[in-house]
Amino acid sequence: MADVVIIGAGVVGAAAAMELSKYKLDIVLLERENDVAVGTTKANSAILHAGYDPRPGTLMARLNVRGAVLAKEYCAALDVPYRQCGSMVLAFSEKEEDTLRELLDRGVKNGVPGLEILSGDEARAREPALADTVAAALWAPTAAVVSPWELCLAFAETAVRNGAELKLNTAVTGVERAGDGWLVHTNRGDIGTRYVVNAAGVDSDAVHDMVAEHSFDIRPSRGEYYLLDKAEGTRVNTVVFQCPSERGKGVLVSPTVHGNLIVGPNAEGSDKHDLATTAGGLDFVRETARLSVPGVDFSKSIRNFAGVRANTGRDDFIIGVAAPGFVDLAGICSPGLTSAPAIGEYAVELLAGEGLPLEKKDDFIFERRRIRFKELPEEERRALVERDPAYGRIICRCETVTEGEILACLRTPIPPVSVDGVKRRVNAGMGRCQGGFCAPRVVEILSRELGVSPGEIVKDRAGMNILVGETKGGDADV
Repeated sequence: MADVVIIGAGVVGAAAAMELSKYKLDIVLLERENDVAVGTTKANSAILHAGYDPRPGTLMARLNVRGAVLAKEYCAALDVPYRQCGSMVLAFSEKEEDTLRELLDRGVKNGVPGLEILSGDEARAREPALADTVAAALWAPTAAVVSPWELCLAFAETAVRNGAELKLNTAVTGVERAGDGWLVHTNRGDIGTRYVVNAAGVDSDAVHDMVAEHSFDIRPSRGEYYLLDKAEGTRVNTVVFQCPSERGKGVLVSPTVHGNLIVGPNAEGSDKHDLATTAGGLDFVRETARLSVPGVDFSKSIRNFAGVRANTGRDDFIIGVAAPGFVDLAGICSPGLTSAPAIGEYAVELLAGEGLPLEKKDDFIFERRRIRFKELPEEERRALVERDPAYGRIICRCETVTEGEILACLRTPIPPVSVDGVKRRVNAGMGRCQGGFCAPRVVEILSRELGVSPGEIVKDRAGMNILVGETKGGDADV
């Protein structure tokens, strides 16, 4: 019997697994997809929020500010791309300037350091690309950008390195009381456990309802984005928000840790798993963003995508004990990415309150490093290629990703099984051509190293096969 089963391997579930793996516990992390970070975690704004937006006194406020501090520490320890670039919230009218003052007051009460209100001219001195109509801005120096999927992967890998078991392609179909514990039913058999953590994202309401009376609904909100080429990556050097409204934090313009520019999102009610982009939604994003930064060159767009947020209509996370030994980590909308490390800590506290014994390990492994070939000095590159010639074979030209890096990620605690899984780990396919050149080579490497036919390799989720049909010789065709 497991001590704790965690349902969902997005960034929140992975953070909880990592925090629990610091203790002498039998932990099982369940994920219905073929990889971690495949849902909301991979499709968001990639912002670590400073913490001025949540209402003071809420869990969201406390966990946002604590999470921002932890995320900075954890990114350094676990080699996750992180850039503290600060953020601005723009005001275009006297009414919106009042909103800035309200946000400043909230931030001070929440314990956010360094906040100040800038005049329009002061804001443009920091960011010359801002519109002439900007009247004022709230400056938050502790805001940052991060690679969200790499943060999730780092948490999950750390948990696995420290003894947690990750079960992929494992969908939960039911949870029922069994003696003093729980029986978790899945498509791959039943798992007995003493405690359960519900980190099922947009499906957390359905998992909650398996064990307790219905008390909340996930009201999914789809947000659409532009990802622009690195030629636009320095258009702004800070995260630029518009004043928040009842529809969310508004359309932002932001640099990414990989050197691109991201613009979005809108906010539309949707199905829980609707990842469609629409002409109308993207038009709205484009025109709204130009109110803040008129010069953004959308002809440099290299990708559009959408993510779904687990909104509930409440202005706080839904975190607590839903039944004896069963903890909900639900309704984790923005600033969920920022809050995730602190949510993981809090989950441990809640489980301890339910009686989970916590004995710390003496040999907890909290380090992670990977080689990024293009970032190495020339001398180190040459020495590396001499030791391992695979690092001398460039697979992704846009991002200068080598075969050696791909082979290395296939030897990690959670190896990829898809083209996008490789992309999330080493950036192959992340550049201007979006895999047009390197995807066939990645398929070839995955096929060879995993010992499967090219026709079995998927782009991302199970069933998204890249090659279909067969030639007379039996090999898969495009």
